[in-house]
Amino acid sequence: MKSSKMAAVLLLMLMGLAGCGGSGGGSGSPGATIGGQPAAGNNVMSVTVNGSLCSGNPSYPNEPCVSVTICAPGTTNCQTIGDILLDTGSSGLRIFNQALTVPLTQVTAGSGLLAECVNFGDGSSMWGPVQMASVILGNEPAVQIPVQVVNQNFGTPSNLCTSPNSTPNTSPSEANYNGILGVGLFAQDSGLYFSCSGAASGSSCAGTAVPNASQLINPVAVLPGDNNGVIVQLPGVPTNGAGSANGSLILGIGTQSNNVPSGVTAYGANQFAEFTTTFNGLRYASFLDTGSNGLFFPSPSATQLPACPSPNAAWFCPPAAVSFSATNTGAGGSPSGIVSFLIGNAVSHFNTSNQVFGDLGGGAATSFDWGLPFFLGRSVFVGIDGASSSLGTGPYWAY
Repeated sequence: MKSSKMAAVLLLMLMGLAGCGGSGGGSGSPGATIGGQPAAGNNVMSVTVNGSLCSGNPSYPNEPCVSVTICAPGTTNCQTIGDILLDTGSSGLRIFNQALTVPLTQVTAGSGLLAECVNFGDGSSMWGPVQMASVILGNEPAVQIPVQVVNQNFGTPSNLCTSPNSTPNTSPSEANYNGILGVGLFAQDSGLYFSCSGAASGSSCAGTAVPNASQLINPVAVLPGDNNGVIVQLPGVPTNGAGSANGSLILGIGTQSNNVPSGVTAYGANQFAEFTTTFNGLRYASFLDTGSNGLFFPSPSATQLPACPSPNAAWFCPPAAVSFSATNTGAGGSPSGIVSFLIGNAVSHFNTSNQVFGDLGGGAATSFDWGLPFFLGRSVFVGIDGASSSLGTGPYWAY
């Protein structure tokens, strides 16, 4: 997801959002699970795309899920929450209040209570208080960080987080997940923060500036050792898709024997987490985003990539799969590399029992969103801003 930098999953319910990249050849059995056990190590988190970690809420195509353990700060009073959307397009942990059972500590802002409004690229939003929690990723030590507890009934939401300015995500059943783990290129989320006179619905809330220590933070950035980025490893899937896919989120880059880069190229990103994609002769701001469940880009022509019939018009429905290529270039003007991808017929895929597809695509106006399908069949490195590895100093994407 991209929050104004989060190219978010516009949850067209079970239709999902569109995408590209990374599918394998051949066909697979309908409903089959692709991929085996995750890599080993205390810095490894299991990722399931439409698999067991996505259970509990309705799913949609190409949904990558992890579980996170969250505790009352500084205690062993903890719960492990699954169905957390893995998102390289944002920073910070956000949990719906309906999914949370452990008590957290409210962060204050002056004489008020701190809350945040975050807007996503699909027009949706999240509102709720900022509270301190101890968070455990994989088998890493717990880190104490501010998290957002998504609760539309906390105080008076900013008009930026209400209709008609945005469509608020108010519950797990509405969003189709219990929360978001943002492991993007930046440590802080740089969101919109508010000081509220009270927690009760209707309490007044006013915009406020807050120090970095009170802002939502990418929890990876504060780990004791594996804190310079992450690697998303997902298997490729057959051309007709798969029922689910198992992969890994590896914490750290070059910090342990299981996360040493090899044979990948780093593409520097700008302050908006973007580099450049040249497609069909035109240059677009682009980004890599597991939180978008497809590839979104301006169609070269309605004849070549027609939109699907309503209610699936956000997707492309070519009569047969179409092959494309694009060139990605680092934000500083180099390096450059070609990416080949397919776009298939979304409705044909939706009419199967599969949920994971490498060739879903849909239209976008002015940007190129390399969503979840790009990650299939790849190891993608996400280098945090200001942190160094053998690939360079972040922010960068590498694959």
